[in-house]
Amino acid sequence: MSQERFEALVGEVAEAIRGKPLDSGLAGYLNQTWPKEGPAFTELRDLCAEGERDGWLMSREAGGIRFGRAVKPGGAAGDFSVDVVRMKDVRGPHHIHPTGEIGAVMGLEGQPHFDGFAEGWYVYEPGTDHHPTVTGGDAYVLYLLPQGAIEFTGR
Repeated sequence: MSQERFEALVGEVAEAIRGKPLDSGLAGYLNQTWPKEGPAFTELRDLCAEGERDGWLMSREAGGIRFGRAVKPGGAAGDFSVDVVRMKDVRGPHHIHPTGEIGAVMGLEGQPHFDGFAEGWYVYEPGTDHHPTVTGGDAYVLYLLPQGAIEFTGR
């Protein structure tokens, strides 16, 4: 039941952002519509914890990062893929977002920041790149990728 609810909730988010430009305005919209203190954001964090515990989320681990693709493009989140990672004071592998990235930082312990973003929603525009990094604690990072596009560079 939890996996179905998770898919429905990320599907609601995906439907609300479909067709919107990936920019700071979208991050503002997400933080206003699904604030970190709100019931939907809290439920999303709780569902990530259930999924991790029950094995249907983040079933893989490498370099101190638990990760996994929860929804493939064309599924519950429409044209988006949905991935969830758990990171604690760690730097992940460098990659490029050909079509952008929309994410939610959900703190678990300490005061975690993902690439400098505090708990809440963030948006990376198409063509951006980074080493995903969590500092200051432990967090889930849920991210939606248009068309599931991500390119790992090996840098």
